[in-house]
Amino acid sequence: MDVAVIANCNADAVLAVYPWTPNTKILQAISTVSNVPILAGIGGGLTKGLRSATIGFFAEENGAQAVVLNAPTPLETVISVGKVVDVPIIYTVVNKSINIKDRIDAGVKAFNVAGGKETAELVRWLREELAEIAPNFPIIASGGKSDEQIKKTIAAGANAITFTAYGVTEATFQKKMEKYRHEH
Repeated sequence: MDVAVIANCNADAVLAVYPWTPNTKILQAISTVSNVPILAGIGGGLTKGLRSATIGFFAEENGAQAVVLNAPTPLETVISVGKVVDVPIIYTVVNKSINIKDRIDAGVKAFNVAGGKETAELVRWLREELAEIAPNFPIIASGGKSDEQIKKTIAAGANAITFTAYGVTEATFQKKMEKYRHEH
């Protein structure tokens, strides 16, 4: 169903990350239906090293405009991915425990903040950390489930907001089926 949402959304891009091992078939399906740029998740948690680099290469070859590494990605994996892709590497930040400069020096070109309820605070911290070394460094951040959360995250310094369409497919399908039930 996610592929149907991707094919019919009006987003500026698709952040294709999910909580399972990266799969080239999933990436291929997304790239087949997406009409907008794809930022493709390539692991970094359980999947790392040469496997993440290989998936990154595949992602780029299938049209991904950037690759996204998960929060626990070791620097060695960032460097490995940088050796095989020409598209930007995005690193997901989930807490304040990382060395930002090390990630940038290893080849990260943007941060993706996914801090749950603390996202706006984490974006603010990241902006402060970046002020000395890279004040205009791009930050993407999850927007949360409300307009208020999205506004807080933007005010904290995010350049782009990600939105998860929780239940969109189900709600759309339910409305359509209800209409159909009453029409016939």
